[in-house]
Amino acid sequence: MKILVTGSKGLVGRQVVHDLLMDGETVFSGYHISKPEKGIPIQIDLNHHENFRDIIKKINPDSIIHLAAKTNVDDCEKEKDLALKINAHATVELSKQAAKQHAFFVYVSTDYVFDGNKGMNVESSKPNPTNYYGKTKLEGEKAVMDLASSCCIARTSCPFGLHPIKKSFPVWVTQNLIENKNIKVIVNQFTSPTYVPNLSKMLIEIAKRQIVGTIHLAGKTRISRYGLAEMIAEKLKLDEKLLRPINIDEMDWIAKRPIDSSLDVSKAVSSLNEKPMAIEQALDYFAEEIKPQLGIDLQ
Repeated sequence: MKILVTGSKGLVGRQVVHDLLMDGETVFSGYHISKPEKGIPIQIDLNHHENFRDIIKKINPDSIIHLAAKTNVDDCEKEKDLALKINAHATVELSKQAAKQHAFFVYVSTDYVFDGNKGMNVESSKPNPTNYYGKTKLEGEKAVMDLASSCCIARTSCPFGLHPIKKSFPVWVTQNLIENKNIKVIVNQFTSPTYVPNLSKMLIEIAKRQIVGTIHLAGKTRISRYGLAEMIAEKLKLDEKLLRPINIDEMDWIAKRPIDSSLDVSKAVSSLNEKPMAIEQALDYFAEEIKPQLGIDLQ
């Protein structure tokens, strides 16, 4: 298959490109500024629609996995026009072009389309975002459903894993605890942390099987930030006493975050060969992956 991956330099995109190449697929790695290490590099500027219209027509991919987005929640609140252009308007144009080329379109969305008043939302739960990031991603969802001829909206929650630049929450916790630093961790914010290699394989399965509809691709476990930090400390034999519990209201954030944006992944469990992982299993893999980089002996 020929598959175009946007955001191929990101935390998730980098893994997706790697896994697709391991499967023997032809991968076009979409990027904005710095070239990706793997795949056929394709420069895409989401602010210039003519640019990627021509690119998609030329590539004529079988599937598009659209990961590129403006994801910094506070920055989206400060730069609303840019967030709307990248997360919504560009998705409109990509959806149109995917339809013209008869390409299956996988749009990776977020748990932040929900308000967080209750957790374990199912696919049919009514979205009601509390911040501008969530609003722009929801606009992207609507565009895909309206314009793409064949598509899947895949919502995820708090992806984590290793990346040369981006530090996901478990990496941040690990590095600080190794350095014996006290860190403040929220006790009353709940998510469904998602191990990136697991997410990547689920996204690829959807792109290859062309599974249509909305599906939640996240970890199986609903857990607080603090609970996750405790598990990381225990798994890596680090000092849990360095964790300082705080309330979400004490955070100096610009944008409001959902208190409970955990996702019900029953649909993914029943329909996919690659199943969502429970956090215990995901952290086992994460620990094995990170310990050589940080010089941790888990024996």
